[in-house]
Amino acid sequence: MYTQEELIQIAGKFDIDGEIDSIKALGPGFINDTLIVKTRPSVNGSAPKYILQRKNHNVFPDVPAMMNNIEMVTEHIKAKVAAEGGDPMREVLTVIKRNPATLTDEEKALPHSHLYHKDSKGNFWAMCLFIEGSVTYEKADTPALCFKGGQGIGKFQAQLADFTTPLAETIKGFHNIRWRFQQWDESLRADAAGRVKDLAEEIGWIESRKAEMLEFWSLVENGTIPTRVTHNDTKISNILFDRDGEVLCVIDLDTCMSSTSLNDFGDAIRSYTNTGAEDDRDLSKVSMSIEMFKAYAEGYLSERKSTLTRSELDWLAFSARYITFEQVLRFLMDYIDGDKYYKTNAPDHNLVRTHAQYKLLRSMEEQYDEMVRIIKEF
Repeated sequence: MYTQEELIQIAGKFDIDGEIDSIKALGPGFINDTLIVKTRPSVNGSAPKYILQRKNHNVFPDVPAMMNNIEMVTEHIKAKVAAEGGDPMREVLTVIKRNPATLTDEEKALPHSHLYHKDSKGNFWAMCLFIEGSVTYEKADTPALCFKGGQGIGKFQAQLADFTTPLAETIKGFHNIRWRFQQWDESLRADAAGRVKDLAEEIGWIESRKAEMLEFWSLVENGTIPTRVTHNDTKISNILFDRDGEVLCVIDLDTCMSSTSLNDFGDAIRSYTNTGAEDDRDLSKVSMSIEMFKAYAEGYLSERKSTLTRSELDWLAFSARYITFEQVLRFLMDYIDGDKYYKTNAPDHNLVRTHAQYKLLRSMEEQYDEMVRIIKEF
């Protein structure tokens, strides 16, 4: 825990305008601790707000490299927005850099030290500008909002389609199914919680799809499906909208890495289209809404289709099955490992999640021909 005085000292390490008035928690903070910094009005009446975050260096072991990823990506988009006559201060995240006067000689010698502050407790902090008049949604519960979400991610990817600088891997093996299968084999061998004996059916679900999933990933590895900038957390709450419901920009860029852009499409479909909950015990509620799939795909491709290759378009629908399968695998693997990664509220919580995500995967597989037809239509 940090006192208000300590937080003010940390925020003061960054190059902000105005005098700090208050710092308060913003949102639940599942991975990072997020706070809003309010400043006192200046003589001209301006009082900008900022987002201050304590970055979780257990999840992101190389925070400096992560912040460098974010700076490169946002600067590239800012240039695009400015060239198109837009507002770079509202249509892309603005990273607030360190106040040069607060950098020690030792800090100056460190990589990317102008983008973060490491405090005396060993925690890393970063800051960005709060975008006034912005709106977020926790769930895409209508086709219209689903369309807008697809439009937001499609626009983000289109703006970065010509970005060719490799990004640091901030989370090892993220969405890399070959890496996940290595972990899976180790989990089965170790059987840390003694649960493997009761999971023959569920293990069969994974093994029966292994070859298909590796075949897809091999196309990424050999370059048939190109590597691009990926956001890797494309839920609707990571898109800012204006008060008229139009997309402003994509936020929460900590997981930006180099991979296939299909990951972002697939992950969005997994979260947007599920008619039930991710951990629904009532499997009759769980399915993929083809209506929501169509809305998201239309929004996404309205911004992105001209910058996708033929191979990306061919595998776009499959990416939803790929990412959902990966989540089935990860939930089941964590259950086998003794629930070490995901927070659980019951002894069988990860198994419940496994079953719910598998039901969603089966629904996708059953509707796959129609998913492919919809992609071709757009």
